[in-house]
Amino acid sequence: MTTEVRVPTLGESVTEATVATWFKKPGDSVALDEMLCELETDKVTVEVPSPIEGVLEDIVAKEGDTVGVDALLANIAPAGEAGSASVEERPSAKAAEAPAASGGGKSVDVMVPTLGESVTEATVSTWFKKAGESVQQDEMLCELETDKVSVEVPAPASGVLSEILAKEGDTVQAGGKLGVIGAGAGAAAPAASTEAPAAASAPAASGKDVEDAPSAKKAMAEAGLSRDQVTGSGKDGRVMKSDVSAAIAAAKSAPAPAAAAQAAPRAPVAAEDAGREERVKMTRLRQTIARRLKDAQNTAAMLTTYNEVDMTEVMALRSQYKDLFEKKHGVRLGFMSFFTKACVHALKEVPEVNAEIDGTDVVYKNFVHMGIAAGTPQGLVVPVLRDVDQKSFAEIEKEINEKGKRARDGKLSMAEMQGGTFTISNGGVYGSLMSSPILNPPQSGILGMHKIQDRPMAINGKVEIRPMMYLALSYDHRIVDGKGAVTFLVRVKEALEDPRRLLMDL
Repeated sequence: MTTEVRVPTLGESVTEATVATWFKKPGDSVALDEMLCELETDKVTVEVPSPIEGVLEDIVAKEGDTVGVDALLANIAPAGEAGSASVEERPSAKAAEAPAASGGGKSVDVMVPTLGESVTEATVSTWFKKAGESVQQDEMLCELETDKVSVEVPAPASGVLSEILAKEGDTVQAGGKLGVIGAGAGAAAPAASTEAPAAASAPAASGKDVEDAPSAKKAMAEAGLSRDQVTGSGKDGRVMKSDVSAAIAAAKSAPAPAAAAQAAPRAPVAAEDAGREERVKMTRLRQTIARRLKDAQNTAAMLTTYNEVDMTEVMALRSQYKDLFEKKHGVRLGFMSFFTKACVHALKEVPEVNAEIDGTDVVYKNFVHMGIAAGTPQGLVVPVLRDVDQKSFAEIEKEINEKGKRARDGKLSMAEMQGGTFTISNGGVYGSLMSSPILNPPQSGILGMHKIQDRPMAINGKVEIRPMMYLALSYDHRIVDGKGAVTFLVRVKEALEDPRRLLMDL
């Protein structure tokens, strides 16, 4: 009996994903829990394991397809029944082969694919083909952008792209028509087969049959780079996002022309400057990010209060015990565990900072799920450490280290980034001296850490050089009063300047 492979749960707020890579092909044997494919969502990569041991019969969702939660990805037959299914038992496979076998006797519409349950429209970002060009079945025709992901649209059949109905920049509805593929596949295929072998291999030599990574295409478009300006490091010369970043860095480091350096200063000319500007429409994803960040500011009565902490005692304590700590627990002693413990200590005294608003109710949390913001090559993510109020320094450091590594590798699940009650953001690792962090709704507080910098301080009537750090607490003034916010920050400061207070719960 055939077993279906379906899209797993992606998270509360995620309804769709893109099939990034298939590790197996139809006909390959698979073992129980062996990785079949990899899905990409807005924030994380999700691996799909095999539910049984058997043979991969067919792949329903191909690389580049956008799929919803619980959508069918593939079918697996048990090892003893492999190959027993007939073509008649697979109408989907038979239907998929029909357009290619028919030779393109009539036109085929290119339609907008399913975008997800909560997504009804998309913007045509890029057409990879022009009207009149020949296309092969499953060759990428265009790319659509939704609020959350980029969707690639493959050719439903071989033929000639006779008409493009939705141009770049147009907004299209789910199920709308993008273009038309006309007859010509039957004539084009034999002609190609009768040509000299060198002509048949020309596309492979030019690299045009190698589909670059969608993220790389978007990065090239945003940077204004053409495909021949980027050297691909992926399989068969496929361009990855890191290749685009390297090309941009190389362009910036190139020496400026001597003529530009010798040009005499002059008043700016608006017309000339306009000719050197580039106007690029914001992607739907960037528009959504901008809108949601502004919504967070508009919804919450956000305010930030500041203080500074003398890190002398924490640094001395860490220096004294870091070797013994690492030897016993197998993990380095950092500053984040001290700040996490100090915040937990302060949240017990000022519980409204750990609460949230639900309609006209205030929900107080009798636990602390701490979000620790982490920078990754893909962007900022906030893994959540659950029940940190019940964990030791060693447990906190181990979990921060483990989740930080998985965040950089893109292996965090959506569940690991949900449910936080308070957040710590450390901009100091990038050299930030002072900033005002933005709340992570529905949370009511976020602590911003900054760079440790030696500064002259008045200590007992004398000027001493001390390692100082500015702290910033952004909070929702609807439920956190100024007194509570200041008290919270003072308690954090006191706990860090005298860590013994944490031991005695003072």
